Amino acid sequence: MINTKIYKSVYELAEKLMRAADKDDREAFESLYAELKAICTENENTDKDHPEQWETLADFTEELDDALCVYDKALEKAVAINSKDHMSSIGFSMATLQVELGQKDAAIKNLQAAKLNANKIEDNDLKEEIDKLLATLTAA
Repeated sequence: MINTKIYKSVYELAEKLMRAADKDDREAFESLYAELKAICTENENTDKDHPEQWETLADFTEELDDALCVYDKALEKAVAINSKDHMSSIGFSMATLQVELGQKDAAIKNLQAAKLNANKIEDNDLKEEIDKLLATLTAA
């Protein structure tokens, strides 16, 4: 379970990052991103470390290859605590980026793992998105 104080901080930063992105406010976005990254690195390998903060950081990482690296770290942390919800959502996010990067085989592999993990979650919308993307990639 993620520390409540950290969850609130990460959630608030995510909202502010979205507003900065919507306003195309580069300076604010970069400052907020740096704050979020600092939270992640401060808590890394402590009892406050959690995949949620890393997944959020990856969501706002603009370089696709860099974002994949951060998602990979988030996935490792999700696997370590056996969080099926995070394993599913991170796998789906990674696959989406991999499709953009032309890494179809890697995307399929992540979607298959995400689908397996999603059997244990309640988020039907995510399950449906995983199934749709997987069907699209394997049909082509």
